[in-house]
Amino acid sequence: MESEVKYFNIWAAPDIKTEVGVKKYISLTPLFFPKTGGKNAKTAFGKSKTSIVERLINKLFVVGHKGKKHKITSGQNVGNTYRTMNIVVDAFKRIEKQTKKNPIGVLVGAIQNSAPIEEVISFQRRGIIVRDIVLTSPQRRVDLALRHMCQGTFKNSFNKKKTADASLSEEIINAYNNNAKSYAITEKERREKEAMGAR
Repeated sequence: MESEVKYFNIWAAPDIKTEVGVKKYISLTPLFFPKTGGKNAKTAFGKSKTSIVERLINKLFVVGHKGKKHKITSGQNVGNTYRTMNIVVDAFKRIEKQTKKNPIGVLVGAIQNSAPIEEVISFQRRGIIVRDIVLTSPQRRVDLALRHMCQGTFKNSFNKKKTADASLSEEIINAYNNNAKSYAITEKERREKEAMGAR
């Protein structure tokens, strides 16, 4: 009898209920070692086939890049796969200890809560810049939620006493509980408020 595959040989990926809109874009295929080496990079919507835990790890590599000007860099993270993976494992252990729930399920819940639904786009029309409201595509919603969670982690732990795993676990738990202390939730509300103003 084959043993069940678990993330890091600790957590199973249970049947987690996901929002219909993002269900196809959150892959919960369990992997003992979530690193596929860009296997899905060249296929259409390939990142949606990549495990959500691996996508979180990949986002942690370059979390500091913010906005078009990239005022903050996070080059010190790049290439340290083992270290970044350990940050995620330690964060998941903290989440499990605090919430008494499967951390994979908590992560998925956090992504759903912090994924923005609407955004503002700017385009030129007859010599003037027009701002218009658009619905965010499901894949971008998941991407933005992960990016904002990682940026919140970086912001709360870089050059501070708080460790990266403590900051990541706090960010995920706050996003899961829809708490405004979460950077991802704050960013979601900011984007949607901006969109509401452009109606």
